[in-house]
Amino acid sequence: MASTIKIYCINTSEYVEVEGGASLLEVSRRLAPQLGFEPICARVNNKNEAMAYQLFQPKTVEFLPVTSPSGERAYIRSLCMVLYRAVTRVAPQARLSIEHSISRGYYCRLGSAVECTPGLVSAIAAEMRDIVGRDLPFERNEALTADVIRLFEEQGLDDKVSLLRTTHQIYTTYYRLDGICDSYYGTLAPRTGMLRVWELRPFKEGFLLVGFDHANPDVPPQHLTQEKMYRAFTDYVDFNAIAGVRNVGELNDTVDRRRAADLVNVTEALHEKALARISDEIPRRYHEGGARVVLIAGPSSSGKTTTTKRLGIQLMTNLLKPQLISLDNYFINRELTPRDETGDYDYESLYALDLEQFNRDLNAILAGEEVELPTYNFELGRRQYKGQRLRLDEGSILLIEGIHGLNPALTAQVEERMKFRVYVSALTTITIDNHNWIPTTDNRLLRRIIRDHKYRGTSAIETIRRWPSVRRGEEKWIFPYQENADATFNSSLLYELAVMRDFAEPILKKVPHDVVEYSEAYRLLKFLSYFEPIELRMIPSTSLLREFLGGSSFKY
Repeated sequence: MASTIKIYCINTSEYVEVEGGASLLEVSRRLAPQLGFEPICARVNNKNEAMAYQLFQPKTVEFLPVTSPSGERAYIRSLCMVLYRAVTRVAPQARLSIEHSISRGYYCRLGSAVECTPGLVSAIAAEMRDIVGRDLPFERNEALTADVIRLFEEQGLDDKVSLLRTTHQIYTTYYRLDGICDSYYGTLAPRTGMLRVWELRPFKEGFLLVGFDHANPDVPPQHLTQEKMYRAFTDYVDFNAIAGVRNVGELNDTVDRRRAADLVNVTEALHEKALARISDEIPRRYHEGGARVVLIAGPSSSGKTTTTKRLGIQLMTNLLKPQLISLDNYFINRELTPRDETGDYDYESLYALDLEQFNRDLNAILAGEEVELPTYNFELGRRQYKGQRLRLDEGSILLIEGIHGLNPALTAQVEERMKFRVYVSALTTITIDNHNWIPTTDNRLLRRIIRDHKYRGTSAIETIRRWPSVRRGEEKWIFPYQENADATFNSSLLYELAVMRDFAEPILKKVPHDVVEYSEAYRLLKFLSYFEPIELRMIPSTSLLREFLGGSSFKY
């Protein structure tokens, strides 16, 4: 007879006696009336686990709904496996590739062997509905990596085989659904019947896999047009194919073959070329009587500062004299900063800036006056004046860097033709494999963890704790204005996660197990473990990545 153990359930704030070996799913069914929701996964001792996880020792357990960040990731991953199964049935000659998030969905393509028509998308969706309706289990398995490689080879999943051969793990976790196998780098739902809300929408050369709306989980979100973002993604996906580094397995192989230096050089050249194209367009408008103010905007850790400095250099080669202003210097004093719905300071809010002073200074500068610019002391949380003055001379152009540059309310008093807007974001296009993309937010979060630890003395716990507030602010204050941009610059670097691994790991490992942030730290550590490291010495001092890692030739 199995012995009993006690677990502490955070959801109910009480100890629960369970039989040793009971699964989280069994416990959740017992606690269903008290939970009030159907959990998709759980946090066990601050580590995410699938509902099939068995309890043999006392644990702290928090059951998670699909609307939680971890729950939503599990939901989408599960949808991806259902999609893969449906594709193998409806179009067995297709090669499913889930590339990146766009327009509130995940962009999927089927390769060159099939034409992705609306009719085919409808047939795949019908097959997915059948799989969901049959309420099939996602069976989690662990086996020798060599055996898993053979399974994936039989299914033609060469991208997964490439990754497994370069990560050198002895055992590998994989899932089985309705006769096919796949791997996902995180938990899946217990059964397909939980996946009630989703859509497939024909889109470009493929289709969008769409989950539920954050505001109303009972329906899919409305389509959001993001043509400029799509083009920015597509340019880099095409570059990845030419470079032969579309996924982490191919990146690791490049490192193993000692070709990382070549990859770094060509990736940096792509950045330079993209900035050169933007810097050619700005002078054209400038000489037509417009573009006196260049606004460089983007979310946290997108690399706006280095982009602004490098763009300034490019503009000088076009015989313009750039003058730089950072919106961060116009923050209001910290105690006056508006707060978000959780009570935290909302530094992403437009009204965290002194808009009145900023517009007064901007109008004076554009009128040819000399203005003393403020400097913001982040330690004291106050604006200071240290004698820095600015005047626009003949041939001068003003570069303004900050997250709100694309928001019309920031520069409402400036004539439209006088503005040129540049949107900067790290649009990560390398994938783990064809069914596992890398969220751009993970890329930016790792940049911020490293930068804030190095330059601001901030622990990974603090950065991870604050990140949801940052993300809420971006959704409200930054992302709605992306399509206002005259140019979009993708600041991601194909190789950067391999470089950041050695910097991020020791910081993340300092997160103790007894805090809830450990769950996110553990997830990021596992993610980084897939990358073969690239040494920092290979990265040029002008690289945008140096803004976060140190050693830049630019002054910040």
